[in-house]
Amino acid sequence: MNSLFFQLIFFRQFCSLWSLLLILLTAQFSQISLAFENNNSASKLIPQKSSEKFCKAHLKTRIDQLIEEEIVKRSPWGILVKTLDNNETLYEINSQKFFIPASNIKLFTTAAALVKFGPDFQINTPIYAQGTAPNLRVLKLVGNGDPTLQTEQLKQLATTLKKQGIRRIEQLIVEDNQRNITPINLTWEWEDIQFYYATAVNRLILNENTVTLTLTPQEIDEPLQLEWSDLIAGQQWQINNQTLTASQNTPYSITIQRNFAQPLLTITGKLAINSQPDTFGLAVVDPADYFLDSLQNALETEEIIITKSSIITQTDTEEKSRKLTTIKSPSLATIITKANENSNNLYAESLLNLFASNTSEITPIENLQETLKTLGLEPELYQLKDGSGLSRHNLATPEAFVTLLSLILKTSEGDIYRNSLPVAGKSGTLKKRFQDTIIEGRMAAKTGTLSGISALSGYLDPPNYSPLVFSILVNQSNLSPSQLREVIDQIVLTLGELKRC
Repeated sequence: MNSLFFQLIFFRQFCSLWSLLLILLTAQFSQISLAFENNNSASKLIPQKSSEKFCKAHLKTRIDQLIEEEIVKRSPWGILVKTLDNNETLYEINSQKFFIPASNIKLFTTAAALVKFGPDFQINTPIYAQGTAPNLRVLKLVGNGDPTLQTEQLKQLATTLKKQGIRRIEQLIVEDNQRNITPINLTWEWEDIQFYYATAVNRLILNENTVTLTLTPQEIDEPLQLEWSDLIAGQQWQINNQTLTASQNTPYSITIQRNFAQPLLTITGKLAINSQPDTFGLAVVDPADYFLDSLQNALETEEIIITKSSIITQTDTEEKSRKLTTIKSPSLATIITKANENSNNLYAESLLNLFASNTSEITPIENLQETLKTLGLEPELYQLKDGSGLSRHNLATPEAFVTLLSLILKTSEGDIYRNSLPVAGKSGTLKKRFQDTIIEGRMAAKTGTLSGISALSGYLDPPNYSPLVFSILVNQSNLSPSQLREVIDQIVLTLGELKRC
């Protein structure tokens, strides 16, 4: 990154230092990440409503009672509920007003990708060569943003090349045409970007551009032992280890703070000697370098000698290379399922990158919006700043989500899209919600969570009523994510009690 970018980061760090300290001092990494979408609701925030079935005429009263409870009424709610068969509105409040939708943004990204490219589309990573065995003049891998690539695939490539008799590569090249573009979305919170869920998104992605750091207690008063899951990725970070192993049952106090002017992590606090190892998922500092170093390591492990290695941003059109092989991603249907079901930010941002054009005048977001417009969704209903929902600059109306969810079911990809969503009590970020209720297995919906923000949009099949499509958004709340989920869950359970009258 250039010096101006680091200056901007440092200034933002200074301005938001207090909020960063609050976050880091009050939670382990797993608690501040988007992974909390998977958790069950905590203690009951408001009284549980009766499970007695009722007619649609009483729906407004029941939902109004839930969102007008004293503890939640100060936060704005946006809700729209319609029947799928005849588009009848059953409940509405602020359905045409903008809300920050968090990970519900993935509904737009995955729908557009599915409509544009089709469920069988694969992201190709081609490998080219110049020269013949045993010595290659050039071996070049061209990155196209496949978010599924793993180290094991690079090892398989190296093994294949060795079997083909290759013993030396004069120039190993990896191509990333986004190398000169700021890899982090500038509308994301700076407090997030050292962690796994807000990693850089580029054209050379390996192991989801993440690495795991494990802190293990040692003898009392000794620093914790630090261990990286991947030494190549871990060595990009500098570590200032100010931790201590404490006596048994000492309260947990580990914090990680990043120096944004350089890749330096300062780790402080105490971990009791009888504690389990503490694990943090972190972002890879420079994904392109990590990819190149990992590929070179895989080749050298197979005793293939590398004379020189480099990263380039564009292909020399005068090169005369032959294609050796292509690494293919899983199908797009599989990728969008990972993005939606597990709320994977990197996968969603990689899907957005598929909409990049050859000209900088048209952005990927503009191309994505054009695709959604052909589906019938007007861009006035939403505003995108990323593909994952991590940006708080994203805006959308409940009407936008209900419209999208209704329209895509009318396409040939509708079933694939619906099946990519988490299922209540069964899978993904909804696996631990709605278990042992009338909703279990009957709702497919996308969750969304940021501090003060919660969302749920999708499809619901009540046992005694017509199938529904809905969107529930709440912003500007001082409640915890689990408390907001509790209210949303009660709204959905209320919908599940509808009966034909």
